[in-house]
Amino acid sequence: MILLLSMAQTSDVTQNLTDSSNFAFELLHQLRSCNGAMRSHKQWVINPRRKNGLILYKPYHAEFAGPGAVIGGIFDLDVVKVLPVGKLSLVEATNSQERQRSYLIRRQWIKLLTKILENPDPIQRAQVILNQFENWFDPHTASQVSNYAFAHLIGVLPQTIAQVRNTGDRPDIF
Repeated sequence: MILLLSMAQTSDVTQNLTDSSNFAFELLHQLRSCNGAMRSHKQWVINPRRKNGLILYKPYHAEFAGPGAVIGGIFDLDVVKVLPVGKLSLVEATNSQERQRSYLIRRQWIKLLTKILENPDPIQRAQVILNQFENWFDPHTASQVSNYAFAHLIGVLPQTIAQVRNTGDRPDIF
């Protein structure tokens, strides 16, 4: 999915994207029309110096890749949709140490979501994911992420996220 960014004929490997929603739409459009690019296994790293990330929709769940995490390549061949969070900036790992560090960071983001998923109470999972996104980013950025996106990240119904958002009372329970 993200491999398609390499098709942009530019010497600047950092992709600063000011209009995230247009980027997601364009990326999905390119993904559907350029199957050959997916086979290139190009990998990118979410800029670790910015508060940004991607929600990666897969057939039965979603994953979050935050700052410093690797995206694309064999990890994300099954991505069907992406949702940028914050002002997305992608960089290319220049050496094996940076790639290894980005793999470890991606694993850490997955572990953080797995820890949230261990809670059997869907209301508490919703509270925790909303709190975490407000802390990782800011309340405004978190409020722009849809109930549907959060629901797919933590395995609850979008109505559960809406219910927790509407209560406004989200103590830090994580």
